[in-house]
Order: sequence, then C-alpha cells, then structure tokens
Amino acid sequence: MEPRWQGIDLQGKTALVTGARTGIGQTVAIALANAGARIILHGHGGAMGESEALLPLDRHLTTVSVDLSDREAASAWDSVLDAWPVDILVNNAGIIHRQPFLEHEKEPWDDVLQVNLTAVFELSQKVARQMSQREGGKIIHIASLLSFQGGINVAGYAASKHALVGLTQAMANDLAGYGIQVNAIAPGYIQTHNTEALSRDPVRSEQILARIPAGRWGRPEDVAGAALFLASDLSNYVTGHTLVVDGGWMGR
Repeated sequence: MEPRWQGIDLQGKTALVTGARTGIGQTVAIALANAGARIILHGHGGAMGESEALLPLDRHLTTVSVDLSDREAASAWDSVLDAWPVDILVNNAGIIHRQPFLEHEKEPWDDVLQVNLTAVFELSQKVARQMSQREGGKIIHIASLLSFQGGINVAGYAASKHALVGLTQAMANDLAGYGIQVNAIAPGYIQTHNTEALSRDPVRSEQILARIPAGRWGRPEDVAGAALFLASDLSNYVTGHTLVVDGGWMGR
C-alpha cells in the first residue's frame, strides 16, 4: 500500500532516526525523507544498504553505527551532532529479552535498560542541548503497548517502556520553554521482521486479531504517519503525549 500522507513539509530539517536498518525505523526514516528532511541513519549489527537505497538520493546525510548497549559509547555521537545539528530525533532503537521473572538474569536486565532507556536519555540530552540553543525541535520516542501493560516474561522490556513514557513527560515539562516538543508513539502489533513468526502462527495471530477492532495487523507506515505528524509543525501544541497506534487494541 502506498503511503497516504500529504501536505507535511520538512524541508530544511535534519532528522536522526535510530534503529533504522529495518522495520519501523526504516519506514519512519523514508517517510521523513519523502517529506523533505535530510536523514542521519543509525543502525548496529548489520548493513544499512537497503535503508540507504530506499532514501531519496539527496536526502541521505550519513550513516552512523553506534552500539547503544555500550555504556561508554555516548560520546560517539558528538562528532555527528557537531557536523549535522538535529531538528528531529526519533529514538526507535530497542531490544527485548524474554525470560521468566524468577529466572531473569541481571546482565540482560541491564542491557535492555541501557539500550531502551539510558541510551535514549543520553542521546536526547545531547540533541536537546543543541535544540535549546536554536529554540526549537522535535523529539519522538518509540514506546510500546508494554508501556501500559506488564506482558509475560519481559520484565526488563516492560520496565524500560513504562519508564520511557515517564521520561517523555519529564522531558516535555523541562524543554517546553525552549520550543521543543517531546512525545512518544506506542505501536501495537505491527508487521515487521521481528513479528513475522508471531503473525505466521495461526493460533496466536488469530488471538491477536480477535482483539484488534481494526481487524488487521498494523503496518510500519501506520507508525510513520504518526511520526510525521509529531515531527511537523502540525504538532507544535502537542507535548508530553504518548500516541497509541494500535488499531484500537488498548480500547478493547
């Protein structure tokens, strides 16, 4: 299905999208580029060739590989941000670890919190300091339905995504006076490589669809449409909000 967004103009803006190799991050980056933004792609653990190839030729500024699980890697962003000050930051990168709570190990807990929360805090702070000098900017965190629910065997992930909503609100309060809007998107069940096994499981997929009033799984384009709104001037009076994009799941 072709994207349906129209009328959003991000010409002259620079956007940094983390976790942009595939799935939601890749689709958000392409949507921002098609709206006129120049794009800094972040990825780790694989080639970025497909994402780069899908961007308009004049929209791709650079590709950055930073291991967000490295607790000493925050300084790796400095040279990138010095070269290309960011107007739109999309914190999409994240990891999940599945293990029953009684057996949940400390190391994967720390890794999930580092990537999903601490690295988001560190990068957002660096970008927001630049934005505050220019008196404007947009920061978008990718949260989850598990920002509101506990899930099963995902204590670290649920904790990180709950905390991300709180961080969104706290940042919005602190940064509103600088003309910076901070919001989050909580995707529902979205068809990506990461959810392919789940969507192909006839029993589990049927259970999921039975709860979604829209009657279908979400597509990365559904999340990208929300990101475009939050990245544009259309959302200048929206801050501290978590926009759920779930086909009605949470209201069921």
